Amino acid sequence: MKKNIVGEKISTLCADKNISREELSDRSGLSIDQIELIENSDTIPSLSPLIRIARALGVRLGTFLDDCEELGPVVHKHSDTQKPATFSSQLSSANSHLDFFSLAARKTGRHMEPFLIDIKPSSTNEPILSSHEGEEFIFVIQGAVKINYGKEVHVLHKGDSIYYDSIVDHLVSALNGETAQIVAVVYTPM
Repeated sequence: MKKNIVGEKISTLCADKNISREELSDRSGLSIDQIELIENSDTIPSLSPLIRIARALGVRLGTFLDDCEELGPVVHKHSDTQKPATFSSQLSSANSHLDFFSLAARKTGRHMEPFLIDIKPSSTNEPILSSHEGEEFIFVIQGAVKINYGKEVHVLHKGDSIYYDSIVDHLVSALNGETAQIVAVVYTPM
């Protein structure tokens, strides 16, 4: 993923739709500082603010991650190499331990966002839970992960999966300080 492609797409969409940062702030519920940080940062915000911005602009979440558009099926081969998209928290780097590899970036009009995600041990002990509209499905490919979901904690190992409503505060993190890998499918209503 190109450096700051999300920020560029947000700026372009705002210009195309004649929406100021102040109006985007009002529509999304994010502060102007948060929007400026997202537009100027080298990392991608966590899904929660990105979903808010997508809804405020009237676009689907995948718009920010698309490289090109194909109407037919999109095949992603294991040998296809791509740079990860590293998501971060709104104004913190506490959750910037997730490297997302989109598995359908070229598919236009999609309603789900499938990702291969490498989860590195967090560099902080202060994880920040987030929530957003929609649903998520996670399947553990390698290692073990801890899912904070509301007041519950779920530990998943290779071959385990979980499906949950994303509106509940949640966080996915590596367990025992070791890197893990998951497939995640995120659905957000338009």
